[in-house]
Amino acid sequence: MLTAPITYGQGIILGLLQGVAELFPISSLGQSVVAPRVFGWNIHQNDNYFIAFLVATHLATAIVLLGFFWHDWVRILTGMWRSLKEREIGANNPDAKLGWLIVVGTIPAGILGLLLQDSLQSVFASARSAAFFLILNGLMLFGAEMLRRRAPELPDAEQDGDQRIAHTAGWRHAVGVGASQAIALIPGFSRSGASMGGGLLVGFSNEDAARFAFLLATPIIGAAALLKIPELLGPDGDGVRGQALVASLCSAATAYVSIRFLMRYFETNRLTPFAVFCFIEGIVLTVWFTVS
Repeated sequence: MLTAPITYGQGIILGLLQGVAELFPISSLGQSVVAPRVFGWNIHQNDNYFIAFLVATHLATAIVLLGFFWHDWVRILTGMWRSLKEREIGANNPDAKLGWLIVVGTIPAGILGLLLQDSLQSVFASARSAAFFLILNGLMLFGAEMLRRRAPELPDAEQDGDQRIAHTAGWRHAVGVGASQAIALIPGFSRSGASMGGGLLVGFSNEDAARFAFLLATPIIGAAALLKIPELLGPDGDGVRGQALVASLCSAATAYVSIRFLMRYFETNRLTPFAVFCFIEGIVLTVWFTVS
């Protein structure tokens, strides 16, 4: 009897980890690379079956993000449709501007992802390099907080997060924040962390930086997962589809808890604790992997 390349127990752990690490700025890809080494599993991040397995967990996370911000997306898409009919983005239509900011931010991230994903992940997909880049991820988060711009004063009427984002960000800001997501192609760097850090440099509050990062991540994560679904359904998915289903359910559960927690957390708190966590984790793992 052939042994499954990923057991159900491993799938549960990886799924739970994915749902947390994709949204917390601690690099889901980095955690997925170091976890097998930490637990002594014979799994490599570039194995075809493992990539197919991760597709399901990423898709589950994207679905949870879509559901959590469903009302925002309805407003955004309605506003964009209105702007197309009116052939302009009116000052009284901030939902349309936010929607087009997301589109503008998604384009560079998508292009860079298609061009660089395979090469970057194949070069840096080792537990030791992921641990090193976790250290740099911590420094990136800390630097973003240190260099943050003060959030501008807005009219009292603009208390809605989407309106604040649309008022604060310009098109070049959206390009910059969107392109910053590409750094997450290197295991150890966080997609959400890079986006939030970019948002802080633009002048967002921590709460608005998190909101924009999660809205921006939804189409990127979802599209990337959907493009790779054929790999899960094809030969690469043989022996891991059941485990992938269980892992995706676990990922969805922890993603929902994570997004609810983080949106409340960033109302009054900063990225600094996550910076410290990644920095310490990276140092500890680097030392461990070097001596073991």
